[in-house]
Amino acid sequence: MDSVTSTMVWKLDITARLIAHTTNMHLKKILISLIYLLLGIASTMAHTEQRIEILNLPDLNNWEEKIFSNNTHYETISIDNKVALKASSNNAASVLYKKITVDLNKTPYLNWSWKINKTLRNTVETTKAGDDYAARVYVVISGGVLFWKSRALNYVWSSNQLKGNNWPNAYTSNATMIAAQSGDTLAGQWVREKRNVLEDIQQILGTNDTQIDAVAIMTDTDNSHQSTIAYYGNIYFSSQ
Repeated sequence: MDSVTSTMVWKLDITARLIAHTTNMHLKKILISLIYLLLGIASTMAHTEQRIEILNLPDLNNWEEKIFSNNTHYETISIDNKVALKASSNNAASVLYKKITVDLNKTPYLNWSWKINKTLRNTVETTKAGDDYAARVYVVISGGVLFWKSRALNYVWSSNQLKGNNWPNAYTSNATMIAAQSGDTLAGQWVREKRNVLEDIQQILGTNDTQIDAVAIMTDTDNSHQSTIAYYGNIYFSSQ
């Protein structure tokens, strides 16, 4: 229980005690009204959304890049009356990532928006040769010093998997791919996403982890030797 909640409970308790011990009916009415007021405030507090900003454009402070094969070009631009992160990949694979600890018990929902110009052609995403995606947002669960125990959940815009499908990454069993979107039906349009990461970890990874330690963005085309462009909007975790 945080300090604000504790204070609210204390105020309610004191007011209830005063009502129980007063014989002045006018004062009782005032105290009862106060109880209703405090309950209303408590209800509002309970339903106030908590947010943890991950990507708050145009700010890219604390974001780092790791290059795997050539360089996906990331830049902030204005498009469609909003600021977005543009990722242009031409036979390239590099990732932007931010180390940040998020308590999924408090803020389990990952929120983001994205847009692609096209998916990739003739790729088999369950193979190394086809392990490319027009867009992906993923979370990392650190294994600490046991780095080989680190896990990743990749929310991808798949070229051909059915939306909702999940499968092991072609390169490592420690990463799981989830088709948040699929195909070109919505290409060229902004799509908003919301995932309960805590639930995904439990149901898809089968673990009881309640914390993530990094968030990453990646548009990659190095295995398929193709090119594509994706746009990413703000990313944040929320309590509801």
